[in-house]
Amino acid sequence: MGKHKRSAVGGLEHLLASGWEVVAVVAPPPDDRAAEAQRLDLAARREGLPLVSDDDLYAAIADPAAATVDLTALDAVFSFLFWKRIRPPLIELGASGCLNFHPAPLPDMRGLGGYNVAILEDWPEWGVSAHFVDSEFDTGDLVRVDRFPIDRARETALSLDFRSQRKLLDLFRWTADELAAGRELPRTAQGDGRYVSREEFEALRTVRPGDPPELTARRIRAYWYPPHDGATLDLGGGQVVTLLDRPLLAETAEAYRDAGVQP
Repeated sequence: MGKHKRSAVGGLEHLLASGWEVVAVVAPPPDDRAAEAQRLDLAARREGLPLVSDDDLYAAIADPAAATVDLTALDAVFSFLFWKRIRPPLIELGASGCLNFHPAPLPDMRGLGGYNVAILEDWPEWGVSAHFVDSEFDTGDLVRVDRFPIDRARETALSLDFRSQRKLLDLFRWTADELAAGRELPRTAQGDGRYVSREEFEALRTVRPGDPPELTARRIRAYWYPPHDGATLDLGGGQVVTLLDRPLLAETAEAYRDAGVQP
């Protein structure tokens, strides 16, 4: 169960190369904005794997006789950046559990907006987590958290996502290999953590009069993730613009040049 990300595709490819039998894949709807290498649905089709929705899985558990996929005797359910809450009885379906791979260090940062907050608040390090799924978002027992330093002078939300996805794929491979080898995964309760709501995430985006220049500079980097809105400035009359600085402008120009968009 995953998103359209190269890391999620890499996770599926690793399972198949390692001899796992994948009985079903839950992917987002087709998205033309995603490159082929990011498309989890296309990767599943290439391998002849059944593409189902999460609703199909719950229906298959409720009525196995009418199911189009066989969910009996599963070893594990993997959630790689899956965007919905996974509910019982799907959580209990795998003999080894239901495992989620979260692109943030837990319990430091649950929910969304972690990259943005880490850069905006000038955190010295970041991380990715593997954990068991329970009935809430990102609160289940930890398997492992891999931490790494943040480039506090240059990191953007986009660059931190690139780095985190590579680390997350490595963590996924390790977890799958441990299960395939018959080894029991470590399990540690999380304790208290921080959750960023959608409202807080959006509020942190806004540049305010009187903000210190260094805070505005961090906010620009913290929300740089094209084509999504960056750090925003409200000009009034319903007009909101995204801010960028000279390094990001130079990076954008380089990307245009490499794509052949040249005067």
